[in-house]
Amino acid sequence: MAKPLVGIMSMQRIRNYGSFLQAYGLRRMLESLGCGVRFVDYRPGRCLVEPERKSRLPRPAAKLAEVLEGPGPLAAKLAYANYKRRYDARTWPLLGLPAEPDYRTEGLDMLVIGSDEVFNCVQSNPNVGFSPDLFGAGSKAKRTITYAASCGNTTVARLRERGVAEDVSGWLGALDAVSVRDENTASVVRGLAGTDPVRNLDPVLAWDFFGEEDVPESPVEGRYMIAYAYSGRLTKEECTALRAYADGRGLRVVNVGGVQGCCDEFLDLGPFEVLAAFRGAECVLTDTFHGTILSTIAERPFATIVRTEGYGNAEKLTDLLGRLGLGSRAASSAADFGRLLGSAPDWEPVRERVAEGRAAARSYLQKEVSACTRS
Repeated sequence: MAKPLVGIMSMQRIRNYGSFLQAYGLRRMLESLGCGVRFVDYRPGRCLVEPERKSRLPRPAAKLAEVLEGPGPLAAKLAYANYKRRYDARTWPLLGLPAEPDYRTEGLDMLVIGSDEVFNCVQSNPNVGFSPDLFGAGSKAKRTITYAASCGNTTVARLRERGVAEDVSGWLGALDAVSVRDENTASVVRGLAGTDPVRNLDPVLAWDFFGEEDVPESPVEGRYMIAYAYSGRLTKEECTALRAYADGRGLRVVNVGGVQGCCDEFLDLGPFEVLAAFRGAECVLTDTFHGTILSTIAERPFATIVRTEGYGNAEKLTDLLGRLGLGSRAASSAADFGRLLGSAPDWEPVRERVAEGRAAARSYLQKEVSACTRS
């Protein structure tokens, strides 16, 4: 019997480590179930939130200019620019991505939409916007499902406010199976489609990267800690507290993914080197979803800053930490950093939760793969 051909529609061309690792992990899970896999691109839609234009430059150039003008040493900013310049060549071959987007769903036994914030359509990012593709509209695959899809901070109220709730309701109801990764997304599916979706782990947790992939030794020498956040996201107060903690323990502060005001070195690394860097760090400060996951699978002491203002990350981070039994790792202020970074949680119950989640993820995908081969 021929392998079922499965397409993954995800955020595979978004240039950050979390987007790459979740796409790679989902591909590897499907391949482990005997599937042939290729990635499918989505067509960005109109922005439901007006983009804030601080520059007349194209978005990538504007983002880089923002980093160069922001906090942090010049050497780190230049290393960041090099990291962005090399990102596609480093990562796209690992996913098998062609140079040009591939939108084809014809001939697929199944299309899997996810993971990451594929349902986060009330946002200003023109690289995503309100894209019907990401809800399965127009899919010509035999079956169309989601895996660990997330709305981010999009809610039913925000969808209704923007006048698109009815469209989203219809698209969700037409999917053959729905899997989400957080309670906010589950509440959107329940509220608009009237069904209770399956809950699954993000692929960076669900796939055993350290057990199944060839992760090298840490590329960073000496004793160090990681600060992992989008460039400039750590406030002056947070940087001061982090600097005091690191200096008091003789640790270098290395930045991953973005440049911060507290930075001894920016790490220009490939995604598997980043896994290695997390494993070798003494501790991690982050305000990101995947930074929290990487700290967890590397079993490093960490503090996660949960933000409720601005773009916000509370919906997904509060849910993630709660599901892992790591709610105590949330930092409500910079005063919490020392206590959290200096002590490790009990990892044994976390391992048990992750193992249960991995088994559930495999069971869900196996069931859907079996259904697509029968249809």
